Amino acid sequence: MSDIVFEWVEYLKTEQLMGNDEPLFPKTKVSQDCNNSFQVAGLTHEHWSSAAAIRKIFKDAFLLAELPHFNPHSFRNTLVVLGENLCQSPEEFKAWSQNLGHEGVLTTLYSYGEVQLNRQVEIIQKLGMPRDVDMQNMTAAELVKAFTHVVQNQAGG
Repeated sequence: MSDIVFEWVEYLKTEQLMGNDEPLFPKTKVSQDCNNSFQVAGLTHEHWSSAAAIRKIFKDAFLLAELPHFNPHSFRNTLVVLGENLCQSPEEFKAWSQNLGHEGVLTTLYSYGEVQLNRQVEIIQKLGMPRDVDMQNMTAAELVKAFTHVVQNQAGG
């Protein structure tokens, strides 16, 4: 299924000349034919004003492709989960969030990418295990911070 999404993005960029800041699922351009009936005339560079039309398009497209139906927000949820796994710093996740079109990272955290129960258990269990610290890739500031933390804990403070 990822091939379908990649092909769609490529189509938007090469055929529709859309940029990275334009909608992934742009609004349909409508015109009138010779009988003054409405007809599809391509795509605009605008967002849909509501999600109803895009939900119908998704439903019809998945049915036509004989694939299980996924709603549009399932893609955002998947992208957020992917970001949670790929991003290794708050700054990286903030950039990921902005790339989803969210002004604030809290929108991403509160609205998408819920941690599944089995993954939550894994995370909590790992918190109790010692962590390997890769000191070779730490910046000087990170080393000083880690050192200070260890000294404070040893001093009981």
